[in-house]
Amino acid sequence: MKGILEYTSYRRYIADYYAEKKAKSAFTWQDFTKAAGFTSTVYLKYVSDGYFNLSDAATKRVAAAMNLTEFEQEYFYEMVRFDRAKTDAEKKAIFKKMLSIAESHKAKILEGDSFRYFDSWKNPVIRELAPAMPGAKPLALAHACRPKITAAEVSETLNFLVKANLLQKDKDGKYAQTEIGVSTGPMDATPVAVREMHRQMGEFALGAIEGVPQNERHFSGLTLGVTHDAYDEIVQEIAEFRKRIIAIATRTNDTDEVYRLNVQFFPMTKKCVKKD
Repeated sequence: MKGILEYTSYRRYIADYYAEKKAKSAFTWQDFTKAAGFTSTVYLKYVSDGYFNLSDAATKRVAAAMNLTEFEQEYFYEMVRFDRAKTDAEKKAIFKKMLSIAESHKAKILEGDSFRYFDSWKNPVIRELAPAMPGAKPLALAHACRPKITAAEVSETLNFLVKANLLQKDKDGKYAQTEIGVSTGPMDATPVAVREMHRQMGEFALGAIEGVPQNERHFSGLTLGVTHDAYDEIVQEIAEFRKRIIAIATRTNDTDEVYRLNVQFFPMTKKCVKKD
C-alpha cells in the first residue's frame, strides 16, 4: 500500500487500507468499524464507496483506528476537508495545505505538479514560449508575454517546469519540451486548478476583443437549440476537432507566437419540458 501522502482521496485510502489488512488477515469491515467505535458494521464500507461522509469527530476516530501518526492524521483530516469543500477556493486552499504537509515530510503528492501546472496561465505559456526563444533570458521572455509579468515570475515558472519535468534545460541554457502535450489525467485535485485556468484564460479572451488587432485574433460563436443526444455528439466532435488542431500546430517544431484556443459550449437556458 502506498504511503498516505501519495493519496488525495481519503475514501480511496480507507479502501486500500482495508484491502491490505484483508489480504494479510481475516480482517472485516465489521472489525474496522468496531475499532473506530461505530455501531454499523458496514459504515466505513459505505464511506469508502462515497455513500456516507465523515464528520470531524468520526475523522479522528477513523484515523486513530488506522494507527496514523500525528502528521498522517493531520493529512487525513485535510483530505476529508478537501472532499467536503463546496467551492474551488476552499478546495484550492486545502490542497495547498496538503502539499505543504507532504513537502515538510520530504514527500511528494503525485498530483501536486499537475495541480500547480494548471493553477496558473504562466505555466503553459512559458512552456511553449521558452523553446521558441532559444537562449532567451527571463526578462526577454517576460517582455514577449502579452499579459505583463516580471522576469522573476518567468524564472520561478521555468524552475517549476524543469523540476516537474515539463521542460528540459541543456548546458547552453536552451529549453525543450519533454512531451508534446500536458494532460490532466484521472486526478482528484487537478480539476479545481483546471477550472481556475479556464477562468483566467476566459478573462484574457475578453481583453483580447479590444486589446488585440482583429487580424491577429478570431472570435466566432453559435447559439443553438439541442437535445441531450445532440449535446453528447457535439462534445465528441469538439474532442475530435481539438485533436486535429493539435496535429496542425505540431506539424512543425517552429513557433512564431503562442496562442490560446478556448472552446466553450455551455447552456444559456434551463432545460425545457415539452408539452403535447
